[in-house]
Amino acid sequence: MKKTLFLILILLTASLSYGQKKGAKKKAPAKPASTALAKADNLTAEIVKGNFYLFINNKAKKDTIGIKTVDENSLPKNCALKAFSAKGTPLYLLTWTEEQTTKTDLKTEVRSTLFSEVYDVTTKTKLFSNQQTTTNITEKVFLDRLKNASETQEKVRREGFEFSLTPDGDIVQKNKTQQNTFTFNTAEKKYVDGKTTSVAPASTPAKKKKA
Repeated sequence: MKKTLFLILILLTASLSYGQKKGAKKKAPAKPASTALAKADNLTAEIVKGNFYLFINNKAKKDTIGIKTVDENSLPKNCALKAFSAKGTPLYLLTWTEEQTTKTDLKTEVRSTLFSEVYDVTTKTKLFSNQQTTTNITEKVFLDRLKNASETQEKVRREGFEFSLTPDGDIVQKNKTQQNTFTFNTAEKKYVDGKTTSVAPASTPAKKKKA
């Protein structure tokens, strides 16, 4: 009788152990998702250990282009990669935004910077870089010296140039007063100054005189 109970106990122990191992296999952790912020062809933009990289995923090896060291308080967002051609040369445009918020008792500033960078991955070279910053400001302004009355004012401050690409792969920078155009030089493998023109300010309609 004792031998029979002992054998049953051994069988139950073995069964429980097998069940636990089987359950552990079912609960194996899933593979982590890709950390790529943007993709285009065989390129990915990723952050690794506080550094922003452009990875060139070739079959034989994986090349990298260092972009910048990133700040945890303003990590790249809205990242995008775009393939285009300039004078028959394949290039890539990498764009992303970074935001910083500054607060005081009376003022809040949200600073958003749009980065636009052009790369030649065959030479692992950055050919062009542009930054355009928009700052939204919310401020409490007192209307009297004794600070009994106040109002909230909002305004927008813009710095830098707006960046755009033409269908031919030329680069255009533009702000309220100036427009710069850069063309790709195939012999030198770089962008060179094209032309700079002044932008006429928008006309303001004349005010009607009161009778």
